Order: sequence, then structure tokens, then C-alpha cells
Amino acid sequence: MTKTKERAEDTCPLVYRCRLPLSTRTVNHLAGLLRRRLKAIRSRWRILPPGRIAVIVLAVLRHDQRLADMASGNNVSESTVRRWRDELITLLAAQAPRLDRALRKVAKRGREVVLIDGTFIPTQRRTGRANRRNYSGKHRSHGLHFLALTDEKGRLIWISAARPGRTHDNTTARHDHILAHLRAAGLGSLADLGFRGLDNDVRAPVIVTGFHASRTHKLTPGQKEANRVLAVGRAPVEHGFAHLKNWRTLTKLRTDPVQATRLLRALLVLTNLEVNR
Repeated sequence: MTKTKERAEDTCPLVYRCRLPLSTRTVNHLAGLLRRRLKAIRSRWRILPPGRIAVIVLAVLRHDQRLADMASGNNVSESTVRRWRDELITLLAAQAPRLDRALRKVAKRGREVVLIDGTFIPTQRRTGRANRRNYSGKHRSHGLHFLALTDEKGRLIWISAARPGRTHDNTTARHDHILAHLRAAGLGSLADLGFRGLDNDVRAPVIVTGFHASRTHKLTPGQKEANRVLAVGRAPVEHGFAHLKNWRTLTKLRTDPVQATRLLRALLVLTNLEVNR
């Protein structure tokens, strides 16, 4: 008896189309980055043109498409799509603004206040003690924590490095010297109660938080009204996080903190291209 590996007639690969809800400006920006990269390294050859590569990478980031599916649909290998993704993420992350420059830019526009908040991104659980610090008791899952600054309209300005999920907002803010950078730029910041204790200057506070109630200390009507006004002013920061998390690759990361930081900063650049057009 002989064994044959003939493919059945009805098992041919099927390819379907999917709408990518992004602007042509974003695609052209990525294609331009790749063209300049090829010119810098004196490489004139890719198996696909830069515009096509940009669309493939954007589909991976926006819809979290599997690399193997995108590879088979474009007649390339999975490793090739992974290399394209990592290459463009690195190029985009290099364009992300530094904290001091971002704040100076906001101050030049005549703004006086920025919004700050932290958020949590779930990751796949890994075994071993090294992954224990990624567990967040607040969210009851493994993930990474990062801070973001937005302007008064909720447009993203800056993103911190990704840190273990159990990291507190104040710890991240102190590590990045956010308070000192805000004072140097002459800006204030609105924050939630998670940043209480970060700025202990009573006379001229830079980071403004609400009033905290406890079992023994109830809030007065004036303090409740102040908290309500602060919550209204802070609301746009959630819009910035919503725009960032529209990239479904952040649904559940499968990378370490270093690569996650590079990915977040790349998505910051892409988000600003879409929101600020």
C-alpha cells in the first residue's frame, strides 16, 4: 500500500477581504518610513512594495490578525511578516516624543494643564517567579502598567515605559520624574486619587487630586462639588486611552515589557496620526 499526500479538491486556501478603518495618511506615513529606511541601509529590494507592507503591518496591529494568516494571504512566510512588523514598530517608536519635549510643546501652545492617568494592559500568564510581579491584585490578572499624559481635549502627548502590573501610579510617576518635568515646563496636572501624596507642596501644588473620604472623615458638600468638577475636567483622559486601545493588538499582549514599551510608543504615533488629522 502506498501513501500519497495529495490535497483534496475542496481544501484549497480561501482568502477574504477585511476593511481597515485607517486613513491613507497613516498608510503613506508608514510606507515613507520604510522607504527612507531602505534608502539608509542601501537596500532596494523587498518581496512586496512598501505600501503593501504598511497595510499588512497595520492589519496586524489594528485587528490583531495572526501572522500566519497574513503571511499565507500574501504568499510570504510568517517570519517575514514578523520581521516587517518589528521593523516598522521600531521606526515608529523612534518618533515618539520625549517627556520634556512634549511638555514644552504643550506650554508653547499656551496651555496650562495636562491630564495624567495610569492604565492596565492584560498579558498572557507565564509560569515562574519572574512573572509574579506582573500580577495586579486590583485587576486580578497578569498584565503591564503604564502612565499617559494627554492635553485638555484628551489627545495623547506622552506614554511611559511599560512596567509590571503591580506597579503603583506614584511609583511610575516618581521613576519618570514627572513632577520635576511639570515644574520645569510651568504646567499643572489633573489626576485621580491614585496620585495622592506625589506632590506634597500645599502652597503651589502642580498635581491636583481630589478629596479622599474615609470611615472617620466624611466629605463636605464643598469637597464633593470640588471632586465632581475635577472628574469632569479629567474625563478626556479616558478618551485618549480609548483611542489607544482601539488597536486590538493590546487586547492581550504576548511580549515582554521592553518590547511592549516599544509597541506602546509606536501606537502612540499611529493614534496621533489618526486623531489629529
